[in-house]
Amino acid sequence: MTTTTAHQIPDAPMSLDHLAGLPVDALDALYRDASLPASLKSLNGTPKGRMLAVRGLDRTPLFTPISLISAASVFPWDGKSFNATSDQNGTGINRINLTLLQQEWFPFQTRIEPSVIDGRDCIYLDYDLPENPWFIRKIRDELRQVADGLFLGPAMWKSANNRAALVLWFAIDNRQ
Repeated sequence: MTTTTAHQIPDAPMSLDHLAGLPVDALDALYRDASLPASLKSLNGTPKGRMLAVRGLDRTPLFTPISLISAASVFPWDGKSFNATSDQNGTGINRINLTLLQQEWFPFQTRIEPSVIDGRDCIYLDYDLPENPWFIRKIRDELRQVADGLFLGPAMWKSANNRAALVLWFAIDNRQ
């Protein structure tokens, strides 16, 4: 198996579409090379979100259909809304389209803390809030900035011993 490193990733303009075409190992390398913004306030607003690659499916025939579905306007997850309360803390909620009306579900708190991927600082989206169902409270999302206003992160499942397993990669674009 070949490992993709950050220097092997083509120098294409960074966008949700570009990131959606990358396999899991390239997204991992890009995330490891990414950084934090000066302030969480750079996430404020309603950035567009996109599911990028599901672990284990990126090198199968399902990769292209999943990529197309996640980019379609009918895909239920539209992104996240963020409100920084300081440079290092904030709140947010997911925007879901299941009907003609957009809904906001599954709130989270944001803060800077070490990533479970590599131990470097990341923006941690903490869903372990009383108002969330138990299965949402088991999600661990992280973000790092890969370009101005463009954030990449792993969505992980927390196990009983508080370890986290990668489920998929997603991105948030605050430039749209």
